[in-house]
Amino acid sequence: MTASPEAVELAKVAAAAAADKKAVDIVALDVSDQLALTDCFVLASAANERQVQAIVDEVEEKLRERGSKPTRREGDNDNGWVLLDFNDIVVHVMHTEQRGFYGLDRLWKDCPAIEVPDPQADPDGTA
Repeated sequence: MTASPEAVELAKVAAAAAADKKAVDIVALDVSDQLALTDCFVLASAANERQVQAIVDEVEEKLRERGSKPTRREGDNDNGWVLLDFNDIVVHVMHTEQRGFYGLDRLWKDCPAIEVPDPQADPDGTA
């Protein structure tokens, strides 16, 4: 089983929204074979708590424009990790140190990656 096209598209929108607010190390994963609860994870890191909040706000706004509202929100920017559950996708916005500590990338390393825009690339697609 693979992620639905709608979930993949939402993951790409969430990743682009995070990139717009200068998130780093953005990764989207198809976790549908491993989890029955959701199709995709989007992981994004931020340098500080204010940036975590800015990224969360932008992701919520861009997905709301597409007709998706989070059904659940866990954590807060003061804790350095916010989880947004949109049913088909789950977005994790983490302080860089929290991401390294919890190692979600390592936990889900066997899941296929979903190609998302590289925020460090120039608009013409070069690094």
